[in-house]
Amino acid sequence: GRVVGLLGANGVGKTTTIRMVTGFIPPDAGTIRVAGLDIVEQSREARRRLGYLPEAAPSYAEMSTLDYLLFRARLYGLARRERRASAEHVIEQCWLADVRDRRIGHLSKGYRQRVGLAAALIHDPAVVILDEPTNGLDPRQIREARRLIRGLADTRTVLVSSHILPEIELMCDRV
Repeated sequence: GRVVGLLGANGVGKTTTIRMVTGFIPPDAGTIRVAGLDIVEQSREARRRLGYLPEAAPSYAEMSTLDYLLFRARLYGLARRERRASAEHVIEQCWLADVRDRRIGHLSKGYRQRVGLAAALIHDPAVVILDEPTNGLDPRQIREARRLIRGLADTRTVLVSSHILPEIELMCDRV
């Protein structure tokens, strides 16, 4: 129910910390829990509860927005009948209706970022982690992204990483 900011200068370990929280890198010491689950001992279950948008949103340029989201839904194990409904929901939620049938490679950076966010939300995770989600966006897109991120906190926990203090101040409940 909150947006939490991870603030720090470039190169201080924000992305490395996020990679540990998401299970991509095991921690050297200590314990990390996601939705009450140990990220090392209960890795698969913890990662199912996570939605992750890395700084450079991965995607397949030759796929359409809808096909990519259906593909990601399948990877998360959604039943066939749930995939389409979930994809339609995140297309609406992330303002992607105009580009649902366009190839991702033909989209602007802002739209590609939104496709990445929609892919992170496709399985309705309890925790969403966004690494520099407004990086490279224009001012209008930044405002839209802030509004969307704030709205996500209505039903889940959101962790946002950034080196830009005003961004964190405008989006986050806690830093």
